Amino acid sequence: MDLMETLVVVVHVVIAVALVGLVLIQQGKGADAGAAFGGGASQTVFGSQGSGSFLTRLTTLLAVVFFVTSFSLAIFAKQRAEMVGEAGIPMVQESRQAPADSTPGIEESAGGEAEGGESRLPDLE
Repeated sequence: MDLMETLVVVVHVVIAVALVGLVLIQQGKGADAGAAFGGGASQTVFGSQGSGSFLTRLTTLLAVVFFVTSFSLAIFAKQRAEMVGEAGIPMVQESRQAPADSTPGIEESAGGEAEGGESRLPDLE
């Protein structure tokens, strides 16, 4: 992992934890959040909700940064997958076909016996 990818992963994790914390400390719309910060929201141009509190704006900013880091991590993963493909390392194939004749020279009949009349299963008698 190069330095840039490590930095993006660290920022991504820190932003994720900060987003969870910010969402948990915010009050709901019905709790009159404007009263907690001075109560002057009813005189604003945008109505009683105001233009958005500091926590709402910070949450929005962190969400945008979270999406940008998520997108950049996806790009890093795609580049890494392309490098693995170019290096000649065999990749796992989704559908594997069984060979038509898995054991050459031995064919089973409907009774479970191999050619020559011998049973391939051990006799339990």
